[in-house]
Amino acid sequence: MSTPAARLAAVQARLQSACQEAGRAADSVRLLCVSKTQGAAAVRELVALGEREFAENYVQEALSKMADLADLRSTLIWHFIGPLQSNKTRAVAEHFDWVHSVDSLKLAQRLSSQRPAHLPALQVCLQVNLEGEASKSGVAPAALLALAHAVAALPGLLLRGLMSIPSPSSDPAVQRQQHQTLAACQAELLRAGLALDTLSMGMSADLEAAVAAGSTCVRIGTALFGARAPYSSKESP
Repeated sequence: MSTPAARLAAVQARLQSACQEAGRAADSVRLLCVSKTQGAAAVRELVALGEREFAENYVQEALSKMADLADLRSTLIWHFIGPLQSNKTRAVAEHFDWVHSVDSLKLAQRLSSQRPAHLPALQVCLQVNLEGEASKSGVAPAALLALAHAVAALPGLLLRGLMSIPSPSSDPAVQRQQHQTLAACQAELLRAGLALDTLSMGMSADLEAAVAAGSTCVRIGTALFGARAPYSSKESP
């Protein structure tokens, strides 16, 4: 059975190799440790190995974990990456540093108004539903530019970039094409004058394709923590 240190080293090696293959600097892609369904002890193990950025999908689970890790709060960066409902925006605005799953102006406005004034701006990415899948959250590409301009103007938020969850595929060419589509969306926003620097794309199964397409943030869960525990809570995101 592999250890946390061995799994982290393997992921870091994959990232370094992917960056080298793409002709990119090794530090141009940040590693986001997806700790959903993992206990606080598992997070502490990775913190002890030098990791500082962790991502959660479920608000109540995350708040409980944050409480258990309160002694580390000043050193950790917490990202919310799951679907976000309106009744959960206040907790996210008050406790997280990043939100990757903003897909409507309503959600953005709520996060903006609920972000405590004493905290730095909440870093946000817009989630894009590239293929119009009904089962996924995300703004349609055709509506992205208008939403991006509106979100960028809100106080208390800093629009950093885009996020997507592509359809699963074991074909590297398909993986890369999907990530390139999101990168093209970001390029369009840059041409429109929006100052964006983050492409949140790539997970355990497709990080190489994501890095090749320009990802600046890969969201890695299974490869770091091992097989995910069954999630039995009835909590909605």
